Amino acid sequence: MSTLPPFSLRDLATVARDQPVAEALEQTLALARKADELGAYERLWFAEHHNMPRIASAATSVLIGHVAAHTERIRVGSGGVMLPNHSPLVNAEQFGTLAELHPGRIDLGLGRAPGTDGATMRALRTDPRAAESFPQDVRELQGYLADESQVEGIHAYPGRGTRVPLYVLGSSLFGAQLAAAYGLPYAFASHFAPDALEEAVRTYRAQFTPSEQLAEPHVIAALNVIAADDTETAKATEEKVLHARVRMLAGRVGSGRLDDETVTALLGTAVGAQAKHMLTHTVAGDPAEVADGLGDFARLADADELMITNPAPGLDQRLRTLEIVAGLR
Repeated sequence: MSTLPPFSLRDLATVARDQPVAEALEQTLALARKADELGAYERLWFAEHHNMPRIASAATSVLIGHVAAHTERIRVGSGGVMLPNHSPLVNAEQFGTLAELHPGRIDLGLGRAPGTDGATMRALRTDPRAAESFPQDVRELQGYLADESQVEGIHAYPGRGTRVPLYVLGSSLFGAQLAAAYGLPYAFASHFAPDALEEAVRTYRAQFTPSEQLAEPHVIAALNVIAADDTETAKATEEKVLHARVRMLAGRVGSGRLDDETVTALLGTAVGAQAKHMLTHTVAGDPAEVADGLGDFARLADADELMITNPAPGLDQRLRTLEIVAGLR
């Protein structure tokens, strides 16, 4: 019997270079179906990002509905919806509709970042100050999904009474403190923002106040996992993942399309150092090495649940990662 915490998955519906978006979404669904079939994963979350050509999960609630309709058991949700980009009422209506269509299978993870840059925020009609009202917006959203709205005379239809479970996502002490004060589960984005993980989890557990949704604190910690049948294959894939991260970061600062030689050269620069730091919490290896790595990370993070990002390039490699990790349960 495994002593590891429960496993869950986070997906960005990644689009490879020169890959049609429709094909990428087909692969995302294939991965979801495999995870559902394996039965070893609690939930599958999709993240909201905008103006990023390699990510196809921008319309997060639409993708959640599609995946939930083509799976049977696994919970499907947002990891997360960036609440400043949406009114709480619209968010409640969207996820209330999903909850009515797929009872007991929908999660609503919430972040306070915009999930994009300033120019795209303006295109989204997002007020740069919207993140400041995140605590109040979470409360308003809770009210719409419960029986009593906090806004007199306004209710979410669908949504009212569905009590879709909320999760606070974060990478700092702010999210930890808010989740603790509201008695909500806390998911830490350590798969790309490792610095405050341990302090945030300690803060959350120390300050947690029970709520109607949650009696005891629940920590979800995210990491990257690359599993293969042998160490050599896993390490080679890990190197490809690092190169892809460097390519992404360099592209954001206007470097344009980069050839492999340029990306390799960038590994020794500040961009390369940033990419390596973002991937601090990455486990790569054969089944035994992955099991050890997951156990070590779970203890470091004091996690009740592990949220796995599956970054390997190629559908076959990602499917194999799902199979190997599922075999560790």
